[in-house]
This record gives sequence, C-alpha cells and structure tokens, in this order.
Amino acid sequence: MKLVKFILEDSDDTLTTHSGLGLIGLLLSKTKFYKRFSSLKVPEIKSSPAILNGDVTTSYVGLLCQGKNDFDHIEEFRDDPFFYRALDIQVVPSSPTLRQRLDQIAKVTGWKSIVLEESAKLIRQFDSPVTPTITSDKKSYVPLDIDVSPFDNSNTKKEGVSRTYKGCDGYSPNFSYLGQEGYVVNVELREGSTHVQKDTEKFLEKSIIYSRMITDLSLLVRMDAGNDSVENLKVCVNEKADFIIKRNPRREKPENWLMVAEQFGKCVQEREGKRVFYGALETTPKGMKKAIRQVYKVTERTIDKNGQILLVPDVEFESYWTTLPNETEEIISLYHEHGTCEQFHSELKTDLDLERFPSGKFATNELILHLGCLTYNLLRIIGQESLKSGDAPLKRKVFRRRVKTVIQNLITLAAKLVKHSRRIYLKFGNHSPWFPTFKRLYLSFST
Repeated sequence: MKLVKFILEDSDDTLTTHSGLGLIGLLLSKTKFYKRFSSLKVPEIKSSPAILNGDVTTSYVGLLCQGKNDFDHIEEFRDDPFFYRALDIQVVPSSPTLRQRLDQIAKVTGWKSIVLEESAKLIRQFDSPVTPTITSDKKSYVPLDIDVSPFDNSNTKKEGVSRTYKGCDGYSPNFSYLGQEGYVVNVELREGSTHVQKDTEKFLEKSIIYSRMITDLSLLVRMDAGNDSVENLKVCVNEKADFIIKRNPRREKPENWLMVAEQFGKCVQEREGKRVFYGALETTPKGMKKAIRQVYKVTERTIDKNGQILLVPDVEFESYWTTLPNETEEIISLYHEHGTCEQFHSELKTDLDLERFPSGKFATNELILHLGCLTYNLLRIIGQESLKSGDAPLKRKVFRRRVKTVIQNLITLAAKLVKHSRRIYLKFGNHSPWFPTFKRLYLSFST
C-alpha cells in the first residue's frame, strides 16, 4: 500500500489539544484556591498588581496537569483562547513573571495552609472520597501512610541539594498519603541529607489534622522503621489514631527473639527446614507510661530454599508497634500494603515530572511541590470519577486510574473551540473514544 502524503495547511479554526483543563477549572471553581491566593498579602508585590497571584498559581497548576513543570512552557499558552477560559483566570503570565511571582509568594508563610486546606476540602466534597481497609473483625480503617522519597537533582547547584540516603544528590521530601487512592494530605520539602525522623512528629500531627478534614473514619498510621521514635507513638496516642509502625531492630539479637518466639509464639512449618513464629507481647517504650502492643515474626532456616543444609541456622526477625488487636499475620499483611507508597511516589516524580525542580531556590521549589501535590489530587479525583461508569475505552478493571493515564486520555484531549450566539462550544471529533467519559465528568463537576 502506497504511503499517503498529507497536504499541510493553516486554518482559521481554534483548536485545543488540552480540553481536559476544563475539568481542572471546574474542580478548582469548587474551592477558594484562586480567591485566597489573590488576596494573599505579599510585601514585594504592590497592592493592586496587573496579574493577580491567583492567576499565577492557577496557570502553573494548568501546566502541571499536562506534566510540564518548566516555567518556559507557559509561553505557548499566553495567546491560547482556551487556556485562560478553562481555568477561569484573567491573564496568563509570561515566563519571567511566573518565575518571579512564585519566588515572591514562596517567601510568605500563609500559602501552605491555602494549598493543603483547599485540597482537603475538595476531596471531602465527593462521594466515598477515600477507601478504607476492612479488617477481619469488620472494622474500617483509612490508611495514612507517611513516607520519605528522595528526589534526584544531581549535577545542579540548587539551594538545599545534598546527599540523600539513596546515594544521589537531591532532596528528601516527606509525604502523607490518605486512603487506598493515595490522596496527598500533607507534604514537606527537606534537604537531601535530612534524617527521616527530623520534625516528623510535627508533620505527623498536621497530617492527622488534614486527614480528619477529609474523613470521619478511624485512621491507621503506617510508618517505616526509620520513624519508630517514641515521639511518633505519643502523637498517635494523643490524637487517638491507630498505628502500625515497624520497629528498628538496632542492636537486638535474632537469637534472643527466637528464644522468646519458641516459648510464647505460634509456630508455622512452611517447609522442611523453615519455621516461622508469630506472636505478640506488651512492652512499655522508654519515655511512655502506657504499654504498647508489639507483634513479631521470627524466621528460622536450617535448610535453604535450594535444599542445602546450613551448619548454623539462619534467623531473621521483624517487629512492629501497633494498637490493633488483630492477629499478628494480619497486622504484618496490613503493614506490607504500606509499600503502595512507592507507586504514588512514582506518579509524582515521573507522570507529573516533579522530580527535578525548575527553580534554584528552596522556598520556591517547596511551593512548586505543594502545587504539584494539589495537581496530583485533582487528577486522582478525575481518574477515580472516571471509574464509576463503564463508558471509558479502557475496559480492564482497576482500582486506581494512574495519573499518566488521566493526562494522556482526559487532559490532552483534542477539541475545536467555537463561539456562536454568545455561547462557547467545545466540539470533539467524530472518533473521540473518551468523549462519553469526558462529557459525564464535565456534567458531574458542573453541578
């Protein structure tokens, strides 16, 4: 078959390749994000600027929704008749204005609460915004996962970049994810060399507060062994939040744990030469007055997986602080679900292109990270709403619609902008498989 050579022509039609920004604009209109940023007092900005702070921050969210984080990307939208209408802003800033204004806003302390509060209030508005975990005793717990993820910013001289525990130069931001959907309820940008526990108790306390703005169900805090500080336990107890926190073994010997497990634990013979013990005990951590339940798993191998008999038994153990009364096996299984955080980290880093920040200033990059997490939540809401009906072309059953899928199919969706009889239309192509889903979402968000 002969290759078709297309004839290229200019057209007077107004086309857009990102009609999904209309969904973002509708979601933002349900918040006070624009209004609160526009009224935010920034000393370096005159009282009545030509371009409001709300225009700047909303424009940048519009960029992030397309997976673009560089300031220069805003230039292609300055003369776009759809971009400013979709996001309901007055003016699209230039690249220098965008950069300078974000630098100025970042110096003010009030912007963090605006982003986090408006994000939490928006998630609260939707039916079943967060999915809990149901335990064997029929109790519902909404997981609140706290985790650090290094952002690689190697070969740069950005403020705050230092060696991370992953062995790269960059930042070590802390994240709080709520529910099985993984909504970001709190985030903090930190220098790369910062210890995972530094100020985490304050971060945890704020995360619980924001989580309770979203859901009334019981919270289940899950944290890694680097955060087994007694300060975190105290916060959870004081805030009446259940928790599963992996313990750092420090200098504890596996052989001592094996003796305890053989005496008090339940033994499971998984195969010849491998015994696994499960058990629980009550221990009062140093610095606390009440005893905390501690569950453990001890594994003894006398024969390895290849059938080789070991001269000296191989003993491993792991233990967790928890307030749940369930069986040890179930608690460990619940903790292992904490690993889903890595998927959420990946979506923020790659799908939204947030790993390498565009600014050299630490405060500005922290503002960008917060706006990125708000954008992530907006895209997650769109993705979860798209799953409520079977009108999407993708028929594979999934629990979460990946952010990348939302951007590719519902944000970068081509349409024709038509003005007629003082009304504005978005006309989609004859073959637009995602149009039924887009229309349903648009009508749903419009109410």
